Amino acid sequence: MRIESTLDGLRAAGNLRSIPTGTPAGVVDLSSNDYLGLGADRSLREEFFGMYDPADLAMTSSASRLLAGRQEAYSSLERTLAESYGHGRAALLFNSGYHANTGIVGALADKSTLIVADKLIHASVIDGIRLSGAPFERFRHNDYDHLRRILEGKAREYASVLIIAESVYSMDGDRADLPRLAKLKKLHDGALLYIDEAHAAGVLGPGGLGEAARTGTLADVDILVGTLGKALASMGAYAIVTPVVREYLVNKARALIFSTALPPVQAMWSEFVWHKVLEADSRRASLRAIGDALARIIPGGEPSHIRPLITGSASKALELSARLLDSGYKVLPIRTPTVPPGTERLRFSLSADIPIAAIENLTTLL
Repeated sequence: MRIESTLDGLRAAGNLRSIPTGTPAGVVDLSSNDYLGLGADRSLREEFFGMYDPADLAMTSSASRLLAGRQEAYSSLERTLAESYGHGRAALLFNSGYHANTGIVGALADKSTLIVADKLIHASVIDGIRLSGAPFERFRHNDYDHLRRILEGKAREYASVLIIAESVYSMDGDRADLPRLAKLKKLHDGALLYIDEAHAAGVLGPGGLGEAARTGTLADVDILVGTLGKALASMGAYAIVTPVVREYLVNKARALIFSTALPPVQAMWSEFVWHKVLEADSRRASLRAIGDALARIIPGGEPSHIRPLITGSASKALELSARLLDSGYKVLPIRTPTVPPGTERLRFSLSADIPIAAIENLTTLL
């Protein structure tokens, strides 16, 4: 069967995936996206659940957002998000970053839209582009001269243009130049700037509002997507858009319309954590210090809370991951198709609660 031959091929290439059994006790986890350490903070959970009678916590929505009987938890979270970002924006909650990207791109773009996306954009955006049926081009990673040439050559042929990038890239930890992207957008009438802040929300900028807030480009970003399941220690994602675009997405984003909504208790937890994150400057400072320490061990590029160690082959990534686990560090291998062949790697994903000494000990191990 094709299924069996496909699995055999993946196995032979060292690219067969499996669900891990979990992190053994005493192992330093360098593969989690719990960037601020909030997901591991038991005291936060105790504080949250101490605020409510358990009987009042709805554990299921039992319907899609458009049909759900309980709406206040979602609406309250969306109001809080919108107020935090300001600029007259509205917020819309999605079940995950994948739901957000596939739903939003699929709704906003059609055959009259030119999509121009960074070469290393997340797979969920690529799937959204495919669902939209819109023509698209990919510019070389963070190569804005290449982006400019594409826009100058093709933008006038379409009714609208959607420029898509991530603010912090999930596999390399490097950042987009948001001010430059904003300038390029303004050169073309009908162009919209779409920024995925999944790996920046909670981590960068004032109050952890992300790279757009840090660079003063929030007003220039037309669609900002953030996730709640990484630094925010919860589940789901949100879009920060104009009220008109929000209304449009409520009517056209199939990932929203046809998905059972998150449990109301999840939205309540997200709002609770959001307020904690706005005040988590000390955790962000700790995360930066840890990122600086790892950058001294694995050089190349600016320090970040995500850092790759390129191995160049799946087998070597697997071997190094196993050896590090034997030494008390969980660093999972990233292989094709997540990254292009020849760029297989270990992806170090940092958390604010990791001791600096644990990072410095990696010098000898590596």
